[in-house]
Amino acid sequence: QVRLEESGGGLVQAGGSLRLSCAAFGRTYKYYARGWFRQAPGKEREFLAGICYGDGDPLYADSVKGRFTISRDDATKTTYLQMNSLKPEDTAIYYCARGDSVAAISRGSVDLWGQGTWVTVSS
Repeated sequence: QVRLEESGGGLVQAGGSLRLSCAAFGRTYKYYARGWFRQAPGKEREFLAGICYGDGDPLYADSVKGRFTISRDDATKTTYLQMNSLKPEDTAIYYCARGDSVAAISRGSVDLWGQGTWVTVSS
């Protein structure tokens, strides 16, 4: 049984940084792309970043471009989201995701979600 599990969320001051991790458990396949989303209270789930196999060709939403960095380590089946210069509006539940391609993930086509981890940014 394959599952994704996020970790690394928490409370941080505005301007601070957090690094989220997403571990994959069970068998997965190299062609799967990985991505990150978030959902703030009362808002729709928002695509943040995606990356293909081999830690290449990242894609970022405009809202996080230049502040967040996605990476992956296929040997450990772990995907990361480094978040810098955090703002109160970044407060949300953050989810990692798996899909057939970065483009597909960016459109919301996801075949597997993690359970989410809270990130709260205080002003």
